[in-house]
Amino acid sequence: MGLFEDLNRFLENRLDEFLRNNPHLELQALEEQLREQEEDTLKLIADLQLQQKRLQDEILAVAQEIQRWHERMNKAQSKGRPDLAQAAQQREATLLHQGNQLWGKMEGVKQRIAQTKELQRQIQTRRNQVHAKAREVEAARAQAQAQSQWQTSAWNQSPNYNIGAGVDPLEAQFQRWETDEELDQMKRNMGR
Repeated sequence: MGLFEDLNRFLENRLDEFLRNNPHLELQALEEQLREQEEDTLKLIADLQLQQKRLQDEILAVAQEIQRWHERMNKAQSKGRPDLAQAAQQREATLLHQGNQLWGKMEGVKQRIAQTKELQRQIQTRRNQVHAKAREVEAARAQAQAQSQWQTSAWNQSPNYNIGAGVDPLEAQFQRWETDEELDQMKRNMGR
C-alpha cells in the first residue's frame, strides 16, 4: 500500500504544481467542479421535492382515514356501541400520531430543501466569481503574450523601454501574482 500512496501523493503534487503554473487551467478545473456540485444540488432539490410531495400525499391519506374513523366513532357512540366507539377512538389516536410523525418528516424535508437551495445559490455565486476570475486571468495571459511579442519586436528597434508605449513587464508580473493570490483566496473560501 505504501508504494501506491507514495505514487498517488507524487501525482497529486505534480498536478498541484502544474495547476499553480497554469492558473487558467486551475480555474477551469475549479469551475467544472463547481458546475458538477451545482448539478448535484439541483438533483438533490428535485429528489427532496419529490419526497415532500409523497409525504404530503401520505398526510392527506392519513387525514382522510382520521376523518373516517372519527365519523365511525361518533356513529358507534350514537348507536350505543361504546366498545366500537372506544376502538375507533384508539384507531383515530394512532392515525393522529402517525400523521404528526409524517408532518414532522415533511417539515424536515422542507428545511433541507431550503438549505439545499441556499447552498445551490452559494455555489452558483462562487461559480460566477470563478468564471469572472478566469476571464481576468485569460486577459492577463493575452496581455502578457502581447507584451512578450512587443518586447521581442521592440528589442531590435530601440534600446530604451518607454513605459507609456506598451505594457510594463513589472506591471504584468504583479498582475499575475495578484491573480494567483486571489485564486488561492477563493480556493480557501471554498474549503470552508
